[in-house]
Amino acid sequence: MKARFLGIAELTDVPDVAVVVDVMRAYTVAAWAFARGAERVVLAESLEDALALKARHPDWVTLKDGSPAPGFDLVNSPALLRDTDLSGRTVVQKTTAGTVGALAVKDAPLVLCASFVVAEATAGLLRARAPREVTFVVTGGSGRAEEDLACAEYIAGRAGGDAPDAGPYLRRAASSRSAAELTQGVREGSSPEDVALCLELDRFPFAMAAAVEDSLMVLRQVTPTDPHSA
Repeated sequence: MKARFLGIAELTDVPDVAVVVDVMRAYTVAAWAFARGAERVVLAESLEDALALKARHPDWVTLKDGSPAPGFDLVNSPALLRDTDLSGRTVVQKTTAGTVGALAVKDAPLVLCASFVVAEATAGLLRARAPREVTFVVTGGSGRAEEDLACAEYIAGRAGGDAPDAGPYLRRAASSRSAAELTQGVREGSSPEDVALCLELDRFPFAMAAAVEDSLMVLRQVTPTDPHSA
């Protein structure tokens, strides 16, 4: 399996298989949303689109980066979301990088969204599909965010049949700029606990696949052992 690692702005074609990585925090939060019972996560194009969806579907749960805001139920923090009951709910997520990355490759036949908490499940799904090439979309830091790149490289290694030691990759993420900002409370709408939650390797047994449904980019959980997954 050939792997390439690109920032959002570096995407020039539609990949056959895309893995969109956002460790801190979009796709850690999305995984927690599924763990707390969410049926699906709708990836919104903009804050205005998220609010419009909320207006049409008052029972949907909206979340965003940054501090709380009118019309939004939650913020993009795994620590602040993990005790929320989302059973059967639709979550609308809009973030600065993660959701943007997924929407940038929405025409790809297979789009997976990943972070360390679903790393092995994502790699397992890739091994099952055995694509010739996978494009890893490194969403943070204009494609240079150390936590996202480390996670992407780790998943690529696992998907390619190697057994890399996760330690060095997790340490890279832990020493990243994003981790420092979250720990220091620089980012609004976050908790110092977010870093530890984002670095829980393989916390969940499912992968997450996104596809267009009724004009919306919808993220759902899938399992590598499910013959109908992705």
